[in-house]
Amino acid sequence: MIPGSSRGNLIKQIKESVTIILTNMKPLFQKTFLLTFTLAVLVSVSAVAQRVIKGTVYREGKVAAGVTVEAHKSSDTYMTSFDGKYEIKANEKSKFLKFTFIDDSRKLDIEGNSSNVIDFSFDGKMPAKGGVSEGPTGVDLRTSQQLVQAKDRDFMNNLSMYTEFYKQKDYESAAGPWGKVYYKYPKSTLNLYIHGCKMCEQFIENTSDWEQKNAHIDTLMSIYDRRIKYFNQKGFVRGRQGIDFLKYKLDNQNLDDDQLRSILKKGYGYLEESIKLEKEKTEAAVLVVFMQATKRLFIMGELTKDAVAGNYQTASEIINNYLKDEPDSEKFNTAKSVVDRLFQTSGAADCEALIGLYEPQFDEISQDVDELKKMLRILDRQDCTDSELFAKASEKLYDLDPSPEAAFNMARLFVKRDEFEKAKEYYRNAIDSEEDKELLSKYYYELGLFIFAKERNFQQSRNYARKSNENFPNGRAYILIGDIYAQYSKNYGESDFEHQSLYWLAVDYYQKAKRIDPDVFATANQKINTYKVYFPDKETMFFQGFQEGQSYKISSWINETTKARAKK
Repeated sequence: MIPGSSRGNLIKQIKESVTIILTNMKPLFQKTFLLTFTLAVLVSVSAVAQRVIKGTVYREGKVAAGVTVEAHKSSDTYMTSFDGKYEIKANEKSKFLKFTFIDDSRKLDIEGNSSNVIDFSFDGKMPAKGGVSEGPTGVDLRTSQQLVQAKDRDFMNNLSMYTEFYKQKDYESAAGPWGKVYYKYPKSTLNLYIHGCKMCEQFIENTSDWEQKNAHIDTLMSIYDRRIKYFNQKGFVRGRQGIDFLKYKLDNQNLDDDQLRSILKKGYGYLEESIKLEKEKTEAAVLVVFMQATKRLFIMGELTKDAVAGNYQTASEIINNYLKDEPDSEKFNTAKSVVDRLFQTSGAADCEALIGLYEPQFDEISQDVDELKKMLRILDRQDCTDSELFAKASEKLYDLDPSPEAAFNMARLFVKRDEFEKAKEYYRNAIDSEEDKELLSKYYYELGLFIFAKERNFQQSRNYARKSNENFPNGRAYILIGDIYAQYSKNYGESDFEHQSLYWLAVDYYQKAKRIDPDVFATANQKINTYKVYFPDKETMFFQGFQEGQSYKISSWINETTKARAKK
């Protein structure tokens, strides 16, 4: 459906989310709902009762686009859409509808006609049941070159008229002559469909009424279908169709679960068909939106974990094949990152699914250092480091590329095998050769945690945690230092008061952790509440000669200062 001239004041409210994906590859389903749903058929509060009349206008047995429709005693006007549709407000005093095409005006008497669906034909020729015929008598299948050579005035005049309006971005004026060419000469030029989609998208974005918007979306989908019928390119067109279908339909914030599920499944079907037909030629945007739809459908219980893993594998293979030839492609590198993240956060990428995905491919993956690293990082992120697959991949990566990251993975492998001396050796190899500060911080933290858990060497593990924070401050390292001091408390000093004083310092580090790292906030608070109960009471502090808030020195290898606090 195309809006009439009276709709020109409607506010544009939809952001072009997938146009951004096509250029910058931003994920699609991070939606901003900016629309307010209104019902176009609500009766206005007015002294005169109103009704909404809708229908289709025909000329020569075919739908007529660009016809102006007016209702007697009403200020409303409307211009028919690509498919000849109109919708107009009339009132109980309206005696007729007026239909105008260029300089040809006709009136239709509606007095006594209580129907709200009224079709009209300029010449009395209505189409046969089932719609406009598109057989030899309904359409002209010549190309534009053939039509021009034959000096077909109807074609040339309407093509010239719509093209000129289109160039001026006057899409409402372009719609009428465009519709005549579109319906009568569907094989004349591919630009009919490219321009039709562009105009239809503009009409969708310029209305906030969801009944009208859905009509425009339906028209857009029919343009894609008709393009396939007359120009093929089915795989490519289905991809664009699926993107636009989801882009526009999902902007409706009033969808219930069943509607959302239906839209996602239909859009997913378009994209799946496109990928099957296009294979390695699939556009980057199609792959990204396909994985977004996959994730949403899995969350809604419409796809299995195996299906999610299979779709991820399909998308990844296409992206990787493209990047082999164009390694610097911004679109496909961005698509790779987005598709990986969608899979990893889908909820389907648990250890069982990941191992099922990667195990059959291991021989192939194991020949590619980058793919091995990618697989190990995904397994690590999903806490699948106990698996035999992780162990095999870690050893293979170290053989192919004894990098700091590979050494770090080997250290973890030997920790799992309780081979502690080898684990420490690989941790130190990773630390000695790593230059990235954030990764170095991670390696120091894990080595400190390992020394604390396996060897109970409090001082050395504290020193490694400090090294972690020197390279890249992080809440986990502060938590570790707090745990070290809390555990060492019974070994510090000789009196109960000295033992208890170390809890002050432990709580200081938990406080630091939650200040700099929101990810450990809950853990830090839990530990603070646990260890505050071991603070000395007020009476003990009084006999020891200390007041609330007074500075207190912790000696020995710890050598830090804290503040005295009484148990509440």
